[in-house]
Amino acid sequence: MKWCINRIGSLLAACVLSAGVLVAPGCAGNEGSLGITRFATETSPLASSGLAGKLLVGYQGWFGCPGDADGNKLWQHWFTRGNDPRFMMVDLLPATQLLSTSELCDTGLQTNDGNALRLYSAQNPRIVAVHLTWMRDHGIDGAAVQRFVGSLADPVMHKRVNRVLDNVRHGAEANGRVFYIVYDVSGARPESVISTIRQDWKHLVEDSHITDSPSYLRDHGKPVLQLWGFGFTGPHPGEPAEVAALIDDLRHGRNGLPAVTLIGGVPSSWRTLDGDSRTDPQWASIYRSYDVISPWSVGRFRDASGADLFLKHSVLPDMAEARRAGVRYMPVVFPGFSWHNIMRNRAKSASAELNYAPRDCGKFLWRQVTNAMGAGATTIYGAMFDEMDEGTVLMPTIRTNGGAPQGETVVTLTQDGCNLPDDWYLQVTGKAASYLREGRKPAARLEDAMRK
Repeated sequence: MKWCINRIGSLLAACVLSAGVLVAPGCAGNEGSLGITRFATETSPLASSGLAGKLLVGYQGWFGCPGDADGNKLWQHWFTRGNDPRFMMVDLLPATQLLSTSELCDTGLQTNDGNALRLYSAQNPRIVAVHLTWMRDHGIDGAAVQRFVGSLADPVMHKRVNRVLDNVRHGAEANGRVFYIVYDVSGARPESVISTIRQDWKHLVEDSHITDSPSYLRDHGKPVLQLWGFGFTGPHPGEPAEVAALIDDLRHGRNGLPAVTLIGGVPSSWRTLDGDSRTDPQWASIYRSYDVISPWSVGRFRDASGADLFLKHSVLPDMAEARRAGVRYMPVVFPGFSWHNIMRNRAKSASAELNYAPRDCGKFLWRQVTNAMGAGATTIYGAMFDEMDEGTVLMPTIRTNGGAPQGETVVTLTQDGCNLPDDWYLQVTGKAASYLREGRKPAARLEDAMRK
């Protein structure tokens, strides 16, 4: 890991000059240049080569610290109700020894091994630049930037969401990575979700020139966009007729909307209209109207045998149906799952098992990769780069419980009897990306793959 530490140290030792914008030092962000700075318009070869052969990772970017920007006083997504270990909202913690202390936020807490617990804010452009550097150095193609529709109605949160997108844009351009936007409708207001997406996408393209970035991913000559959450049960708004009209307008560039290659983040039961999918028959044609479908698999199984059953009963018949419908297919893979702390803070009666879907030293993730590629997948979505809330994080995390707040237990890299480097899951994801890029069949065993 010395090469990584040296690289990161040099990145954070000085101000970052990226895409013509000088970023001042400190924990705060760059005050959001989105829509102000004009970027080069020549698309990079990686961004213009389409979805095929790429492994893309979801990027939440929702972590924040008091004082990071715009007078924020909250620990965004790290804690609820203050910086107390009892109120921690994540099940894994970042390996912050790889980052400059001056760029981190001190929680005021001590870890089990006696050190100060420091965390980061994605409002800081230098932190996000490091994240994109890690993607580059591990051969991961780029980031699918989550844009939560429910946050866009609040002016303060809207500004924070914009700053994260701006930071990813700068980081992607500086590191030769790609990015694209994912509108996540979870928890958005039903009466405004469709109009918000329409207005925001039009603004981002025509006023903020987001797709002019040479790093914005294009497929068949059109920018890539994803809608995630329509058709799910639970707090996911959108009625069939209005969703169908939105999809049609986005795909064909109608009613003032710039045309895109449209990915649908759909329920795992999109084909059968049961389980996590709404049952109204209208959803069957809506799911099949996307250019690409990406069924959500996170939490649908918890071990290798479950992954094999999911392959048999979902992935293989799903891919056959997608081919029949003329729709491309992008499977989702994840390293593990754990949301113990979210659930214990969500309600007094809620509870969830820590380390619910064990990582098994990377073998759980690799089993999904080999299953997906063996079934013929040419694009894979990795969930997620920075999702510590639900334990699907791929970025470097703490190795032992010594790095957790005093008295607390979290999921660590040694959890399942492993002795792994901090960046192990980036290494595994990067290895999967190399197999995809080269069109090779992956080695069945993780140990064999990582030796090659």
